[in-house]
Amino acid sequence: MSTAAPVDSVRVRAPGKINVYLGVGGRHDDGYHALATVFQAVSLYEDVIARHADDFSITVSGLEDPSTVPLDDRNLAMRAAKLLATAAEYDGGVALEIRKSVPVAGGMGGGSADAAAALVACDALWGTGFSTARLHELAARLGADVPFALHGGTAVGTGRGDQLSPALARGRFDWVLVQSDGGLSTPVVYARLDALRDDEGALADDPPLSLEVPAPVLQALRSGDPELLSESIYNDLQEAALYERPDLENVILQGIHAGALQGIVSGSGPTVALLCAGPEDAHDVQSAMRAHGLETLHVHGPVAGARIIS
Repeated sequence: MSTAAPVDSVRVRAPGKINVYLGVGGRHDDGYHALATVFQAVSLYEDVIARHADDFSITVSGLEDPSTVPLDDRNLAMRAAKLLATAAEYDGGVALEIRKSVPVAGGMGGGSADAAAALVACDALWGTGFSTARLHELAARLGADVPFALHGGTAVGTGRGDQLSPALARGRFDWVLVQSDGGLSTPVVYARLDALRDDEGALADDPPLSLEVPAPVLQALRSGDPELLSESIYNDLQEAALYERPDLENVILQGIHAGALQGIVSGSGPTVALLCAGPEDAHDVQSAMRAHGLETLHVHGPVAGARIIS
């Protein structure tokens, strides 16, 4: 490795994501499911600040209840820093400060954004000089969403979601995110999906399972037409998420009634993403949902992946 860069701290910003399309295959022996998904990075960010230290530590801000985020090796950012240190044969530590904006356990990849940001921040702080490809390799070892948070934009993910290929997305897509009290466990939602398929078979047959992203989804993204995209967004995990949180179905219906083109559970939930025709429509939908007492955010995509901002 190269000598450490002469800086005291590095700040990196990484985006949350929406799964515009998510198809889930069967579970493999390692417990993971094959995926075919389209990620879109949106303008809701996590900031990670890395500072030199003898050991590894994390502090978290931006949450009403910081105890919802672990500060040990259960935290993806901590694991990312230690993984990079091992790969680079770096014998020091790092103090990570995480400033959160992405909902915790909300299906938007906030923890993965933290991990991607930590990789980029520690690489710059320590002067390891790893290539983007090498950072991607490390990111893939941390989880399916981490490589995408590293790159951002719009991308097709296959395998476990970590095998990425860019997807052309013209223009801007506006989303209203409806946040939820309490998170949903991703393993619980996947387990519920498996159980529903075993018991009923409905999710396995309607629509037919495919590990390819349907052409209409990619065509809609290329067109830059949100109305066209609204006809194609889909999430195989949605029925399982609604089983765990039936109230989310009403949130989607309220959003459509308020003027959204379509609504979808983001990833494993419980955040609901409402696709809107443009910024003004999103503002109107956001106002209507807030009138129902719901906590909302207006975001747009695609945006860039993890990057140094100071």
